[in-house]
Amino acid sequence: MDSSRGLPAIESHRDLHVWIIENLKMVLVPERAHGSFFEEHCYIVLHVPQNLKATPGAPKDLHYWVGKEAGAEAQGAAGSFMQHLREALGGATVQHREAQGHESACFRSCFRPGIVYRKGGLASALKHVETNVYNIQRLLRVRAGKHVSATEVELSWHSFNKSDIFLLDLGKMLIQWNGPKTSAAEKARGLALTRSLQNRERGGRAQIGVVDDETEASDLMQIMKAVLGCRAGNLHAAMPSESIDQLQKANVRLYHVYEKGKDLVIQELSTCPLTQDLLREEDCYILDQGGFKIYVWHGRMTSLQEKKAAFSRALGFIQAKGYPSYTSVEVVDDGAESAAFKQLFRSWSGEQRKNKNLRGLGKLLQVKLDVGRLHSQPELAAQLRMVDDGSGKVEVWYIQGLRRQPVDPKHPGQLYAGNCYLVLYTYQKMGLIQYILYLWQGCQATTHDIKALQGNAEELDLQYRGALVQAHVTMGSEPPHFLAIFQGQLVVFQGSAEHNGKGQPASATRLFHTQGTDSYNTRTLEVPARASALNSNDVFLLVTAGLCYLWFGKACSGDQREMARTVVTVISRKDKEMVLEGQEPSHFWEALGGRAPYPSNKRLPEDVSNFQPRLFECSGQTGPLVLTEVVFFSQEDLDKYDVMLLDTWQEIFLWLGAAARERTQEAVAWGREYLKTHPAGRSLATPIVLVMQGHEPPTFTGWFHTWDPYKWTNNESYEEVVEGSLGAVPAISEITASYLSDSDFQDVFGKSKKEFYSMAKWRQQREKKQLGFF
Repeated sequence: MDSSRGLPAIESHRDLHVWIIENLKMVLVPERAHGSFFEEHCYIVLHVPQNLKATPGAPKDLHYWVGKEAGAEAQGAAGSFMQHLREALGGATVQHREAQGHESACFRSCFRPGIVYRKGGLASALKHVETNVYNIQRLLRVRAGKHVSATEVELSWHSFNKSDIFLLDLGKMLIQWNGPKTSAAEKARGLALTRSLQNRERGGRAQIGVVDDETEASDLMQIMKAVLGCRAGNLHAAMPSESIDQLQKANVRLYHVYEKGKDLVIQELSTCPLTQDLLREEDCYILDQGGFKIYVWHGRMTSLQEKKAAFSRALGFIQAKGYPSYTSVEVVDDGAESAAFKQLFRSWSGEQRKNKNLRGLGKLLQVKLDVGRLHSQPELAAQLRMVDDGSGKVEVWYIQGLRRQPVDPKHPGQLYAGNCYLVLYTYQKMGLIQYILYLWQGCQATTHDIKALQGNAEELDLQYRGALVQAHVTMGSEPPHFLAIFQGQLVVFQGSAEHNGKGQPASATRLFHTQGTDSYNTRTLEVPARASALNSNDVFLLVTAGLCYLWFGKACSGDQREMARTVVTVISRKDKEMVLEGQEPSHFWEALGGRAPYPSNKRLPEDVSNFQPRLFECSGQTGPLVLTEVVFFSQEDLDKYDVMLLDTWQEIFLWLGAAARERTQEAVAWGREYLKTHPAGRSLATPIVLVMQGHEPPTFTGWFHTWDPYKWTNNESYEEVVEGSLGAVPAISEITASYLSDSDFQDVFGKSKKEFYSMAKWRQQREKKQLGFF
């Protein structure tokens, strides 16, 4: 660090650094006090991702946090220190402005198991946490969403409500009171925060009590009444937490920011879906995400002065738009964009595309896959989207009426666009049997069949006791593993069939489009039999009354031709005639109804977007889908009460915890709504994969830095944790006497506290015992 600016040194082995602005200086906050914030101060937080394996090229995150009672001078100092720190850190830094109570998901994800807001300012001795002081009485209101926060409130029953958790901190004892409308998940998260405070602020020596039911926790309620008095009246309902639904987040607008003379001009450029080419390296832009978040993007050629003005410009924009002053602001530089910023664009390419791990994926698919390697390296399975090489057991059913009917095992890969299919794939991983159930939906399938498809999938899942990974697949967007199951011989015919030989009468002339170079990426679809359907980049099979033409486009490769030769036998047993583009006989064009223009330009390589996986908690009990992002995620963030959405861009995974198994239909609907409302204009055909806790495939676990397959078997339930916590509280009723008011003490013991504690210890114990205090 630059010592001339008074900036502190940074310990390279740590990933989280927190400083408080005290007397206009940056003072390091001790690790045990991370997550506690005094509302009269400003803080600076630096997060340096240590795990670049999970998020290659992830930038450092630099936040400045503003307490709601912080003065203008402290805010100015924090902003200045932040700029100096950013310059000292060099490139690849994302800057964030955070306001108390409205912090970004990125900020909140740095502090597990939660954030505690403390009243007032820091004591002059800079003691953030006093682990041996017990003369404390405070009440915290705990909001226990996926990101937990606790706010100090008035020490009174008036502060309580039905929907939140309240933590009465009495120094030697922490009492967690759960509102009658709190969920099991909220109670568990609240308890995690309570135990964290016990360890960090009391050195593990305070006792914990939990009030789930007031009548069953009479001893604890006696203590609460001694401190808070008797409760008068009923508990009121809580004010609902602010939440932003997906539709609001999807409303993105991009503005060009530039100076014209002495004036600053902010000109609207585009709305969603945005494209990366709108951003020019010599310019500065503001991206407004529905008033929920403001991004400032600087091109690599912009001046240092412009970069320094980023926050002031963003705040001016917020004011001009009439947005709340606490609106989140994120400043990103060209080449160091956050995952959240990139995903606001239809596609994103950058230097990270050249990453050697990604560059070799195509070559790996062209050789026979090593199944053992996929299982021992789940990150490879995730990137390739392959759980194995497709050589496992395959069973196929089609939907007829309300029931599933088996497909002839001799023709498993012959599907119809007007039908829906269930494809059950069974394989072994490390000696254990695993299942994937593909729900394949033809583009011409009826609503009735689609509904029956889901119902039959649920029946099968019950049969297999919830062990099925369910993958919703749309015709034409099948993942590579689905194609590998059929060894590149997947053929989709137009129309529908009963699979009993009595399907729709086939036309005398039919055209099939074959795309792919190997068994992991080849599919053949029947297309309208006309010349305009041809494409110079691919192979087409034209079946006529007496002959089958194998048409090779001039831009197709030898691998494409080889795959087409294996598929042609599936479609027709008639005599084959190979035709090169430009050398077609007249009968070929006659069969297609005459010549017509068709695409002939060489197809550009498919753009592999440089997107990082993102994890969200799903909730929608109160209306539209609400997503809470967990940044820097790990397996620890998957809770048995959760429905979590993992977006890997090419697939959407919905993970259901053990206590959320009944929400499969809801989860699929959320996945579809997520795609539908995504600001980047995502394809609605993106596969949606349902994963149950304890049955995660390597294509899912591979996106996590580390994965413990035995974690769920050793995990304590909330009830077990509570029981353990309560078991650690010996003779709670004995503690009650400590919290009686002077007048209550006089009434109960018939003497003052001074008289009582001047007695011999054995006499005190005897009187307590007689009065039922232990």
